[in-house]
Amino acid sequence: MSKRDELITKYAADLKDKCGVTPNMDLLTKVTIGCGPSIYNADAATVSGSSDSELATVKNNFLIKKLGLKDGPDLDKGINAVIEKYGKSNKNKYRAVVYYLLTTHFKKESVYK
Repeated sequence: MSKRDELITKYAADLKDKCGVTPNMDLLTKVTIGCGPSIYNADAATVSGSSDSELATVKNNFLIKKLGLKDGPDLDKGINAVIEKYGKSNKNKYRAVVYYLLTTHFKKESVYK
């Protein structure tokens, strides 16, 4: 099993165990691949739910640039909903899991088709 496959398995477990979501493995794989090499860097692989600058990066680089959403209060609400779902107290929020949840939250799965 490759390192990426191991990470995808870990992300799927997080989605099931911490978020109560049964992941679409094809979509999760594509979202993970879309994260690029950041998934192999311990710092870049996670999202800090309490860091305003980190959440602004998620909003600008992922929601607006990648998913093509328009900036507005709905984006912040979506990010907050995903952070709540993942669990604010959960220290390690994996970037691929957060992006997966945001993709499904905003119903933008078509971006990964």
